[in-house]
Amino acid sequence: MTKHAKLIELISVCTDIGKLQNWVRNAEREGVPEIADAARRRIIEVEALKSKDSSSDSMVLDFWKSIFALEFALSEERGKTTRLNRTRQKIARVGVLKTLADLALQPTASEGYFLLRERGMLDMSAEAVVLRFPDRFGPDVLIAARRRLTGDQDSNPDGRPI
Repeated sequence: MTKHAKLIELISVCTDIGKLQNWVRNAEREGVPEIADAARRRIIEVEALKSKDSSSDSMVLDFWKSIFALEFALSEERGKTTRLNRTRQKIARVGVLKTLADLALQPTASEGYFLLRERGMLDMSAEAVVLRFPDRFGPDVLIAARRRLTGDQDSNPDGRPI
């Protein structure tokens, strides 16, 4: 058990955004990245769960966690609340499935992808969501998502060479 296991356990069940934000600030001030990361991830999860746009569909919930993770990262970076308004509009227009597929199929990674990568949160990227729900996407989308995440340009979704 790590030195901070009890605090991480507390964070994992906390639903008070204010407390979680305090833990992030305190952990960053004291140089404890694992606590800051746990609190950030919990904030993202709590926000996604309480969002009116989330649903009982685990893929949709996973994607909203991705949206909130990116908004959180952008807000921290810019020092003001930032929302992905164009992405949210696209979701309203074409749905989560099509938005995820389009993000994975883009020829170059989005700014959001790089922000999440810099923060060690690629598991919350659209590409990671796609790969967690392979039965919902075509092979071309799965290949594109895997390539982006692994940097491997010559593999199938199951990891076998093309």
